Amino acid sequence: QLQLVESMGGLVQPGGSLRLSCAVSGRTLDDYAIGWFRQAPGKEREGVACITNSGEVAIYAHDVLGRFTISRDNAKNMSFLQMNSLKPEDTGVYYCAADWDPGSSMCSLVGRRYPWWGQGTLVTVSS
Repeated sequence: QLQLVESMGGLVQPGGSLRLSCAVSGRTLDDYAIGWFRQAPGKEREGVACITNSGEVAIYAHDVLGRFTISRDNAKNMSFLQMNSLKPEDTGVYYCAADWDPGSSMCSLVGRRYPWWGQGTLVTVSS
């Protein structure tokens, strides 16, 4: 069984930065794609970024492209989401999720593709 725990969310001013962490336990991360998702108050969950198991391919939602960077450290069983130039509309609960997908050259921003999820970490962008 895979467990995921997000951390390092918080309150940040517009234009600021945060780096979210996702710690994975239960199995090694090598064969899993990772996705980051968010849910703003009153809105549906949306995909933000994903990365293949090898780390060679990353995909971003249009509104975070150029501002967010997803990464992973398979040796440490962790994934990260570096968020720069944050905007108030980036506010929400951020989740990491995992999908067993070894050797794939693509990853997905569709939440239902991911069986394993963390509990989320709150990001608030406000002055």
